[in-house]
Amino acid sequence: MTSTYPTRRPTDASHLDDREPELPRELLNLPWVDVHNHAHTLSWGDRERYALSGCRAMVMVASGYHWTPYKPVRPEDVRFLWDDAINRRAAIERNHFFETGLGLGIHTGVRVEDPDELLDAMDEYCGLDEVVAVGETGVTPSQHASAWGVDEQRAVVGAQMELADAHGLPVILHTPNRSGESGRPYRPGMGTPGYEKNPGPGREPVIDAENPALEAVRIDVEAMRDAGLDEERVVASHADPNNLAYLMEHTDCYLSFTVGHSWLIGVTAADVADAIDEYGPDRIMVDTDCANVLRTDPFALKRAILELWRYGIDEDAIRKVVLENPREVFDLAGSAPVPG
Repeated sequence: MTSTYPTRRPTDASHLDDREPELPRELLNLPWVDVHNHAHTLSWGDRERYALSGCRAMVMVASGYHWTPYKPVRPEDVRFLWDDAINRRAAIERNHFFETGLGLGIHTGVRVEDPDELLDAMDEYCGLDEVVAVGETGVTPSQHASAWGVDEQRAVVGAQMELADAHGLPVILHTPNRSGESGRPYRPGMGTPGYEKNPGPGREPVIDAENPALEAVRIDVEAMRDAGLDEERVVASHADPNNLAYLMEHTDCYLSFTVGHSWLIGVTAADVADAIDEYGPDRIMVDTDCANVLRTDPFALKRAILELWRYGIDEDAIRKVVLENPREVFDLAGSAPVPG
């Protein structure tokens, strides 16, 4: 490139030199997999944004107590969520071209009456080709409307892990996140703008510990081991600096960093880059957790790809995190081209 410009006065271009980085153009076309979202609850336009930004496949998680119409929650309420996702999956895939697998689970943020009835039904659902994961599930310190004790939660989480093991499915683990706990609170009764969850039915946390979020993860890990589940078949979603070291150093689980609503939980691509620097890319993924109850961003994962490179992560590691690891664990995007 010429170093002399016919400008009337020197411009920035005159000061460029050979030390400018060689830009990774291939990242613009790198396909990626979102291992945890609720895209079936989003608008058509939001799902189109996934497609336009390079999404090759996704795991649409049908569990989520926020969407059940009644509290306390009955088994048929949860099955409505599963059935709705099953009903809409093929049309979503046909409209937007990305591959869609389903995650079905019992979220423990609110008590579900007669969970054994739901677990019996879940055994049949897990045999469907569309179902690629159990979850999201995991012990939840904060409870909504009708509280579940820790022992009850652990039993339900463990039973789902046993089902996953029996059906050869991975588990998406909901790990409580505390990265966004700082800041001035809103007025009582207001809740958090951008998160459409009614604050009134909230209950006191059911875990009394110095670090309830991390303690919940420890309980989940115990349940996983009691169930005999292969640890490399568990993806701990909502990874953050609070649970990173424990999960990476004391388990063989994968970690998925949720970057779709950084304003709420505080996790960004910088946290992903730091984790890759410290532990390598082999057990790390990224997800958006986009859902209709949250102010989320379908472009978040694509933005994270570019940000990771800006933070110094090389192309091979980025490809590993956003495509190869999800493809291996969830058996999705098998025919995706890999620019290189």
